Amino acid sequence: MHMTLYRKYRPKTFEEVAGESDIIKTLKNSLDNNKLAHAYLFNGPRGVGKTTSARLIAKGVNCLKNGISSTPCNECEACKEIDRGNFIDLIEIDAASNRGIDEIRELKDKINYRPSKGRKKIYIIDEVHMLTKEAFNALLKTLEEPPEHVIFILATTEPDKILPTIISRCQRYDFKTLSYQEIKNKLSDICEKENIKIDDGSLEVIYEASGGSMRDAISILERVAVSNLGQEITEEDASKTIGITSKNLLQNFYDIIKGNSLQKGVEFLENLWIESVDIEKFFKDFAKFIKDETYKGNIEIEKGLKIIGDTFDSLNKFKYEEDKRLLGYVVLNNILNNQIKLKEEVIYKEVVVENKNTEQENKVIAKEPSITIEDVKGKWNEILKLAKNEKPTYRAFLSDAFPLKIDGENLYIGFRENEFSKEQMETDYYNIPFQEIVQKVTNTKLKLHYLFKKDRNIVEKKKENMTQDIVAYFSGE
Repeated sequence: MHMTLYRKYRPKTFEEVAGESDIIKTLKNSLDNNKLAHAYLFNGPRGVGKTTSARLIAKGVNCLKNGISSTPCNECEACKEIDRGNFIDLIEIDAASNRGIDEIRELKDKINYRPSKGRKKIYIIDEVHMLTKEAFNALLKTLEEPPEHVIFILATTEPDKILPTIISRCQRYDFKTLSYQEIKNKLSDICEKENIKIDDGSLEVIYEASGGSMRDAISILERVAVSNLGQEITEEDASKTIGITSKNLLQNFYDIIKGNSLQKGVEFLENLWIESVDIEKFFKDFAKFIKDETYKGNIEIEKGLKIIGDTFDSLNKFKYEEDKRLLGYVVLNNILNNQIKLKEEVIYKEVVVENKNTEQENKVIAKEPSITIEDVKGKWNEILKLAKNEKPTYRAFLSDAFPLKIDGENLYIGFRENEFSKEQMETDYYNIPFQEIVQKVTNTKLKLHYLFKKDRNIVEKKKENMTQDIVAYFSGE
């Protein structure tokens, strides 16, 4: 009969337990000095060694060859039966299935019977937080004055749901998730014994998917190994089997972000959609990727945190949007808008003129106006055409805009109705490229400013038909 890797490689000694070195050291000292508590509370996330440690205590207490010791022999009848899970004096109760007062009362009735084979009866109550209030009260009385031959070990993932009076009667140990190195060492050892060829990238992917749970990591490793029998497992293979986004794909998307290319980003997301990739999950994986790269120092902290924040802000804001492609476009646009902080030194055209109004003959710098508002209006359609080719989103944002006035080297662009478009154009992401286009077409160094109705105290241009403006802008499209 096939045995899963997790059961096959469950630690049989305290030395084989991965991580939790302080807890393991304390438990070993308790066994070696026969200073055991009558009740323990093991708290921590799933798959980090709570039940395994409880069984090792049972072996350490009941080993027939070595006596009460932190190094059970693993050869005597008691040790072997505990490993197999059929030792009569080791009683494991799943509180999730047996959570009522009747089960606890039955435990109380049997607790006074002395051990049949071992030195002590070990009661392991898993997921103890699932017990009812009445069952907790019944258990409390049992914990207050347990027989000398009984040890309780309560395991939970949610200690806040346990009565404080229960916790106060137990020695509490808080287990934590395992580090990458701790899980990697264990998985590497298993792979060597099972003749599984796997690279470090795959082990890192498995660790990320496990969430720091050793049990989950070993189970995932087995699934990956079975899916890739007879071949060396690469990071790409592991990612595909587990169903997470490969790092190569995430790196490619980040390169697009660094390149500030909205068009390439849209094409990238389209390809994800065609390949049936979950867009929402992709962006969650992307946020984790950015976190890791920031931690490694490959991305500036401020920039990395901003990308992560923009990603989750967009995901949360549009979490009910059914069209995930649209969600992807929103996330992409927000990241680019907030990340791109281009700095441009605007060089103004200057001429030297004499100042004859002062007694001293000094020279001052003056700006030479080189274009009129009528000139800009005459070139406006050409400007819009180039802008439209540069960024597709200019179609929408500039459909409501028109040249308003020139003041020195400043060109003011007005917006009739759409304040959102005006706010978008004020961002560096949209303003700087558009300003470059205006400067190129007009052969000037005009600096752009954007005004909405409520912002300006100048005479507005006559209202024109909005439909005609839009049709003219899109060239009849």
